[in-house]
Amino acid sequence: MQGGFRSILSHGNVVKSAILQRMRMVNSPPLQPLVLKRFESSAAPARMEEHGFESTTISDILKVKGKSADGSWLWCTTNDSVYDAVQSMTQHNVGALVVVKSDEQKSIAGIITERDYLRKIIVQGRSSKSTKVGDIMTEENKLITVTPDTKVLKAMQLMTDNRIRHIPVINDKGMIGMVSIGDVVRAVVSEHRQELDRLNAYIQGGY
Repeated sequence: MQGGFRSILSHGNVVKSAILQRMRMVNSPPLQPLVLKRFESSAAPARMEEHGFESTTISDILKVKGKSADGSWLWCTTNDSVYDAVQSMTQHNVGALVVVKSDEQKSIAGIITERDYLRKIIVQGRSSKSTKVGDIMTEENKLITVTPDTKVLKAMQLMTDNRIRHIPVINDKGMIGMVSIGDVVRAVVSEHRQELDRLNAYIQGGY
């Protein structure tokens, strides 16, 4: 699976190189008069760069996710049992929950994931009903986070390098949502597809 993600990243670099090479060819002195005549303005390459490769951010993913964009993500408290937390994950078909402090719902304590449950409960033979979420969660100071402005490819690199499947989104006011590796991969694939379409249109004179 890690190889698949790295293949996507490598493919992205190939696409970007092709685009830059094409733009260098168009902007070279011998072809410049033809470009100006064809597009009636030298602004076309700039417009392509403005809408160019690797423009999708985490903020774009949150907008697509809807509820996650306004902070309405799923959560549990440090005092909840692991059993209840896993039951909530299963019920809502998610792989992680934000953990908040029991006495402060807006104060983030950490995150609990399916991996925490498997490694710290199932493998160790502990009881999920008698173990508190706070005992097995990944604490806030150990969390790897992104901001709304983080590019999706950067987020993918963080997640694959650190082998995590969920990453909290933080701004200057605190946590505003969470994205999964699935969200990020879909965004990267979509961006590559759109960039290939733009490049094809550019080559055929669609810009």
